[in-house]
Amino acid sequence: MSLQEPDANNSLAEQASLIHADIIGLQEVDHNQQRTGHQHQVRDVASAMGLPYWYFAPAIVGTPGESWIDAGDEHTSSHSHSESADSENSASFYGVGLASRWPMSNIRVVRFTAAPISLPLLIPSMPRPRFIKVADEPRVAIVADITAPSGTVTVATTHLSFVPGYNVKQLRQLAKQMPETRSLILGDFNLPGNLPTRITRWDSLAKVATYPTFGPKVQFDHILARGFSDESVKFARASSSSQALAISDHCALSTELVD
Repeated sequence: MSLQEPDANNSLAEQASLIHADIIGLQEVDHNQQRTGHQHQVRDVASAMGLPYWYFAPAIVGTPGESWIDAGDEHTSSHSHSESADSENSASFYGVGLASRWPMSNIRVVRFTAAPISLPLLIPSMPRPRFIKVADEPRVAIVADITAPSGTVTVATTHLSFVPGYNVKQLRQLAKQMPETRSLILGDFNLPGNLPTRITRWDSLAKVATYPTFGPKVQFDHILARGFSDESVKFARASSSSQALAISDHCALSTELVD
């Protein structure tokens, strides 16, 4: 799920409360950004959804499209110490988040360097879409072991490059770092359709268009799985759906996984 600056009439907490999930991967989330009211968006989404365990990993320090530098592991904030970093005088961050109803452990952050090129991107807007030239940014993924009632599952969430080829390389690198046992990769891969399954040889748990929110035509957001039974995969695909929210240009993608 990708988050944008919330509409004045659609607060982040209100929209997050419409989502019912035990695990959620968040992309394009802010921490202490002026444009989003200095919120800690991962913490606020987790609180609104009633998910007690969460983690935030910044990809950049600063503001996308303005002034920023690459984030490092020293900038990563988690539930255990994020409260002390919420001052409006502290730096601004932008990255990804993971929240869970169940405990998370063995949390690690995977970082990818930005592609050294800019590309024109088609941006949804009214009355018609428009192209703008955008420079790539460093990317980041969170990987954690989650102790679910049915056993431990390793979950990753990420937002990959929009530059063709770089996103393929990043997805392959991330998949290689995941265990052979029950694993999930969630996120905005900037890869359409069935490309992620062809690249990783993992199972897709959802085949639903997610972009843009008004009249979705393309699936850029995915839930990939490895190590689950055929029955679980079939059930997940059948229960998958997308949900348009007023805080994002991507639909929230969800599924039910029973194993």
